[in-house]
Amino acid sequence: MMGTAVVRFGELFLKSEAVKRFYMRTLEQNLDYALSAAGCEHTIEVHRDRILLHGPDPERIAQAAARTFGAIDVAVCTHTGTSIPEMGEAALERARRHLHAGMTFAVRARREGVEGYTSQQIGAEVGSVIYEAIPGLSVDLTHPDYEVFVEARPFGALIYDERIPAPGGLPFGTQDRVLSLLSAGIDSPVATWMMMRRGCRITHLTMDGGRWQGKDVRDAVIRHHATLSSWCPGHPLDLIVADMEPFFDAMTAAAVPRYRCLLCKRFMFRMAEAVARQEGALAIVTGDNLGQVASQTLQNMAVIESAATMPVLRPLLTSEKNEAIEIARRIGTFDENAGDLSCAAVPRRPATQADLDAVLESEGRIDMDGIIDGALGSLRRIRAKNGRIVDPDN
Repeated sequence: MMGTAVVRFGELFLKSEAVKRFYMRTLEQNLDYALSAAGCEHTIEVHRDRILLHGPDPERIAQAAARTFGAIDVAVCTHTGTSIPEMGEAALERARRHLHAGMTFAVRARREGVEGYTSQQIGAEVGSVIYEAIPGLSVDLTHPDYEVFVEARPFGALIYDERIPAPGGLPFGTQDRVLSLLSAGIDSPVATWMMMRRGCRITHLTMDGGRWQGKDVRDAVIRHHATLSSWCPGHPLDLIVADMEPFFDAMTAAAVPRYRCLLCKRFMFRMAEAVARQEGALAIVTGDNLGQVASQTLQNMAVIESAATMPVLRPLLTSEKNEAIEIARRIGTFDENAGDLSCAAVPRRPATQADLDAVLESEGRIDMDGIIDGALGSLRRIRAKNGRIVDPDN
């Protein structure tokens, strides 16, 4: 027996017709990828303001579709004709599963492109059907115990009572590619996810610190990478690994200790820009958050960013830490027991208001160009798709 889930989308309506058509085609394709990756038998029916997903397991379809960027929510629904008796019968069938004497309810009705009655009439008449069939109910349009949604549209009526929140944003792949610096921490995976939510294609870059980094860093980065690939099913997601151990060796031997974090970030930006140009990416993405650590004061950010000439995007810049943690939990990248993610090069007293000239003086003692050229010559690529690593080092 076939069922239906309805996908609602919001921001796409604000675009011009040509752009909206492109976004809708991309959203349809991404929904197809998501449902195929989840093993859901399905067909897709696209309308101007709703997408219907049909298949034998609408609950699984709805859960898979609710992880698709561009959708604001998904609901398993009953798809009927647009006569009020048909809509009333379908709404009553759903209401019986939830309502009993002493509870309050509301009918949220909407009509578009259908003549013969108003939205208010749908709400009143469908509400009467439920009220008369289930004894002891009260209507409460402000804070009801139960809501049922009834939409009358040219392609039929949709009746549903539970919306599964989706990430919203723009369909993945509708914007250009960015290079996202991925670490083992909390913030950088969230920054990647937020750029994916705005439609950007992603290439990840991680800096492998070798013996300078904690023993669990590599595994944590790869877990983040695989998890983030589950948010763009059907699309391969590449992680480029750059060897940073030679830089740490040179920096700790030659540079003023309190500038190490700044020199490290400047090296990362220079590497990221070189890799971004190879990958066709137009910007660098970081998980920086203003004032969170010593290197993220406004003055230090200016010192660091001067090492790059392409745009640097910081989607978490004004977020509080608990907001980033909340998103990380929701998207699956938060780890309660992440293990040893330390960095042995961090100084005891890092500079918080560094002077660019002083940092450049320390940087001048390091063969930055030679180390970057060496790192670029030994890049490794790890590919993930649909939530798992499919090519560990190609």
